[in-house]
Amino acid sequence: MKVELRQRREEPGPPATQPLADVQETNTSRAPSGRTSLWNQMDSNGPVGPGHRGGALSAPPECSPHPSDSTQLVQECLKQFEVTEAQLQQIQASLLGSMEQALLGQNGPVSAVRMLPAYIGSTPNGTEQGDFMVLELGATGASIRVMCVTLTGTEGSRVEPRSREFVIPPDVMLGPGQQLFDFAARCLAEFLEALPVRSRTLPLGFNFSFPCHQTGLDQSTLISWTKGFKCSDVEGQDVVRLLREALERQGVSSLSVVAVVNDTVGTMMGCDPGLGPCEVGLVVDTGTNACYMEEARHVVALDEDRGRVCVSVEWGSFGDDRALGLVLTPFDHALDLESLNPGAQRFEKLIGGLYLGELVRLVLAHLAQHGLLFGGSMPPILLSRGTLGLEHVAELQDPSAGTARILAVLQSLGLSPGPSDVGLVQRVCMAVTTRAARLCATALAAVLGRLQNSREQQALRLSVATGGQVLARFPRFRSLLQETVTLLAPECSVTFLPSEDGGGRGVAVVTAVAARLAAHRRLLEETLAPFRLDQEQLVIVQAQMREAMAQGLRGEASSLRMLPTYVRATPDGSERGDFLALDLGGTHFRVLLVRVTAGGVQITSQVYAIPEQVAQGTGRQLFDHIVDCIVDFQQKQGLSGQSLPLGFTFSFPCRQLGLDQGILLTWTKGFNASDCEGQDVVTLLREAIGRRQAVELNVVAIVNDTVGTMMSCGYEDHRCEVGLIVGTGTNACYMEELQNVAGVPGDSGRMCINMEWGAFGDDGILSVPSTCFDASVDRASINPGKQRFEKLISGMYLGEIVRHILLHLNSLGVLFRGQQTQRLQSRDIFKTKFLSEIESDSLALRQVRTILEDLGLPLTSDDALVVREVCQAVSRRAAQLCGAGVAAVVEKIRENRGLEELAVTVGVDGTLYKLHPHFSSLVADTVRVLAPRCAVTFLQSEDGSGKGAALVTAVACRLAQMARV
Repeated sequence: MKVELRQRREEPGPPATQPLADVQETNTSRAPSGRTSLWNQMDSNGPVGPGHRGGALSAPPECSPHPSDSTQLVQECLKQFEVTEAQLQQIQASLLGSMEQALLGQNGPVSAVRMLPAYIGSTPNGTEQGDFMVLELGATGASIRVMCVTLTGTEGSRVEPRSREFVIPPDVMLGPGQQLFDFAARCLAEFLEALPVRSRTLPLGFNFSFPCHQTGLDQSTLISWTKGFKCSDVEGQDVVRLLREALERQGVSSLSVVAVVNDTVGTMMGCDPGLGPCEVGLVVDTGTNACYMEEARHVVALDEDRGRVCVSVEWGSFGDDRALGLVLTPFDHALDLESLNPGAQRFEKLIGGLYLGELVRLVLAHLAQHGLLFGGSMPPILLSRGTLGLEHVAELQDPSAGTARILAVLQSLGLSPGPSDVGLVQRVCMAVTTRAARLCATALAAVLGRLQNSREQQALRLSVATGGQVLARFPRFRSLLQETVTLLAPECSVTFLPSEDGGGRGVAVVTAVAARLAAHRRLLEETLAPFRLDQEQLVIVQAQMREAMAQGLRGEASSLRMLPTYVRATPDGSERGDFLALDLGGTHFRVLLVRVTAGGVQITSQVYAIPEQVAQGTGRQLFDHIVDCIVDFQQKQGLSGQSLPLGFTFSFPCRQLGLDQGILLTWTKGFNASDCEGQDVVTLLREAIGRRQAVELNVVAIVNDTVGTMMSCGYEDHRCEVGLIVGTGTNACYMEELQNVAGVPGDSGRMCINMEWGAFGDDGILSVPSTCFDASVDRASINPGKQRFEKLISGMYLGEIVRHILLHLNSLGVLFRGQQTQRLQSRDIFKTKFLSEIESDSLALRQVRTILEDLGLPLTSDDALVVREVCQAVSRRAAQLCGAGVAAVVEKIRENRGLEELAVTVGVDGTLYKLHPHFSSLVADTVRVLAPRCAVTFLQSEDGSGKGAALVTAVACRLAQMARV
């Protein structure tokens, strides 16, 4: 809905896009003559001065002698309270800029907003339960309110809070700070005496509604007094400490101060969670303020990069002269000079309920002096400060009140109104409160703009919790608020929700949320503790792998097979020629032409499908189909009739008997071709080549994908002697001294060993604590009890481990408010790729929530943080264990060669290693700690299974040629 605000002047105002300086100049030059003369009168004949603290007004502002017509004079006077749309937009932009400057920690002027973190990182979810005490100071004017709030969670029936209000004597409000806090402690003690006897300590939430610098949930330093308070020795002090000391002096030992909260935060937290998330609080009471949930990474003062935190804007201190100067009237200046804090809280003095009545009084006095009210006489009551309160303005402005009621209100104030005065008094009240509502809405629109920026969302739907006497007493204030917010922030759909108990219940909720989060944190830490491996545990894993490696190399029983690959060297850069490579490891099959030249490696490839009937048919069918694909590729590449050396990457479990001999142990990945298991797959391929006449292929090597990765990287970096795969599965290989390899003749030279380390620990040697979540994943796998190390590390299993942890936390009530979610029961719903996405530093919390909501998980921002922490714990353990394994390998190489220091490169492939944002750095960090005498470089492989197979073949050809020479 497009709402037009009335223009301040008859001629059109400056366009919304006009520069700030131009707007100011235009408004100044076009100010109506009445306003200019009135400003001049106020400057020269001001009604008050620094010496008029609390005294009577000696002379109200005099109006300019022109115009003489009373109607025009009234219009001119009230027109000063009108604010144009352009001026509102200017204030909105200026306030938003002040907010963002404060978030960055840049010291702005004293008149800037403060953006103080409240150390509240969560809004209520409705499960909060228990009894909580609340002490309110400053939220209800010159009084203290004590409450006992019982929260019953989602199931229990609502229990009305018990409360009592204590009036603060004026001398206490302006006296020593210790006197004020002792008075508060006595109020608490008196209230507790009337409660049933309790044997336990009650948590207390302290609603301290003044500008504070908070450094913790229970640590808050008063910046400055407002709202008529001016106690000595409190500014610059921690008010929680002062309260605790006062409680101790008064002998009150049954209370524990858990949190200090201002009324605005309490208002936001007091909303009914059943109405949806409420992340903005707005208070217009004696003073005014707002708070909202900001992305923690944007609050420089916190040095925190996760989650959200409540920020108290403290917009009452906003006082940009350039923006506000256009809307300030002489009455505002007079009020400011007579206040306890001249020049401070300028924005609050335009909106807060403590000041609205005073502004109305000043305007009425001005009109009375010019003979426009009360029969031309000046009632003495209008010359005294504080005689017209917010409650009077509310009654005078009430549209349902008749003339008789308004006359009675004015008479009760000591005025002598006539029937003709009623309409003018109402117009004055309306002008003052309308301006207040529009300015309040403008500030709220700035907050909404900040939310749009921080959450990178142009369109927002959110609820704003509201509290305070102004909003409660002035129904039209709320409607103007909605109307102006719609005008200034049209992309935001805002629902205003009145708070309960004026924010008092919210303070109890803050205390309860803090208790809930502390309990949930303990449960989360207990759950994830087994995943947090310390250095001592990793050193043990490294040593156990070293022992298993030695046993496997000796041919003894070991969970590490340590299989010879018959690859005896890595590339040295002298390899040249054209080679064919085959890559069979799934439902697709690749044929590659690899040209190795002095300028590098050039690859041409084509992918062929393996039909299901072929993959599960006879072995003859499968290998004939492979040869058909090779022939097709040769024809397309113009290679027909050529006999090129061929490397065969065969990614199924094999036992190699030579470089070109590999016995298939078992089919996996959906293959089940008959008459192949127990056979040499190179022989099966050669037989298929023989069946195809006029085809000549020279099969030189059968290659494991891990070895291919090492060889592919070895061509780029001649120090690469280790291969590592961390993808769907995991494995490693490395160059071992041949003399250490039992069962292979020869004592000189080296040979690449395929560790098959996924099975490490299958014999029970692995000492890493196996969690109940690991056990659940293992039981549901196709090979229970096998590939234990792989099930702790590889991408096939990490998502499932996370899912089982989330189920457990859900059952404890830590996640999803304890409500069972059927979607989470589905196996493999949580893919490992989600870990990579959720842990990405570039993703805001909103995007993490979107990923999880797309999985059908109904979660809050708190839930998203927990899920991210679970993912981090699982992937970190995986990376650390992988790093421990690599450390064992490189230390073995170093000791084999008798070196004090070893520089070695590890060639790496696999989607988990490559795509996870932190996995690679965690592996490197672990290796650095566990193998300090090894300088290890990690190099990511390019096409290890294709290029690597060709390079194994190229090296074999180079070595064969050297042997012939």
